[in-house]
Amino acid sequence: MCGRLQLRGAVVDRLTQRWVVVTGRRVDFTAQHAWLDGPVGSPHGIGDQWIQQHAARSGAVLVEVADGGLLPDLAALDQPGFRAADLHPAVVDFYERTAAWELDVWPRWARWAEPGGRAMNAIFARRLRQLSLPTDPLDVAYGMHSRIITLRTSADDHLGTAWQRTLRATGSTVFGGFYGIVRLPASAGLSVRVVFPLPNGSITVFLRPQVTSRGGLLLTSPRGGFGADGAYLLVRPDGADRGWARRVGLPERFHVFVDDRHDLRCDHHLNLGRSEILRLHYRLSRRRAPATT
Repeated sequence: MCGRLQLRGAVVDRLTQRWVVVTGRRVDFTAQHAWLDGPVGSPHGIGDQWIQQHAARSGAVLVEVADGGLLPDLAALDQPGFRAADLHPAVVDFYERTAAWELDVWPRWARWAEPGGRAMNAIFARRLRQLSLPTDPLDVAYGMHSRIITLRTSADDHLGTAWQRTLRATGSTVFGGFYGIVRLPASAGLSVRVVFPLPNGSITVFLRPQVTSRGGLLLTSPRGGFGADGAYLLVRPDGADRGWARRVGLPERFHVFVDDRHDLRCDHHLNLGRSEILRLHYRLSRRRAPATT
């Protein structure tokens, strides 16, 4: 099976994908593992081409509005133990009108992990225009711009939302992700799913929602077994119905909250196993209306 698999693209990408094939499991994205179904990237780069490609494959209509949100209605996540109505209104507004918010970010790497972060950016991120984790505060000094594109069926059902983040200073793509809500086979509740397209596949993260004190939102992708919240590397050449998936040890934690000065902020912690490798702190500000003369 592995010997007949034809992977295209850069050598370093094909080596990573071969590792997933050899160490992961065979999956069917249309049946038992439909919860892993999502957009995939071109073998030659990511950028924003994946959005149109996924829309064509899904038969979806693309809708872009100036204040579009990651989740059109956060109450769609309501379940035992979680109610969107318990969240601070600013948190809800950010998720339902994401494009109307501006992002300023400050990175802090663990000293032992920063060289690896720079290497990943040099080898993968800049070339692919995807998952470019900031290593220098000056790289993001002018903040990030958000573009929100919703994918809907002809019956106006929400299939998911593409969120493209670019650096204001250079216009280069930092992250491109596809957001939605799913129920996992090993979980009793609903999860937020984020798909980051990669060559011939993706890294897909499932996040468990919780309400924290004073109406904050905590999203976590803990360690666990296959079919539970966490991160998965997928290999799916040409968007085929079958491919390979491997769970990877990259636990994440997002805490979106309103501070004592009434500013909306987010702390993002990324771990490798049990060790934190990167913390990103965001200040989220409602976009100012253009000045009139």
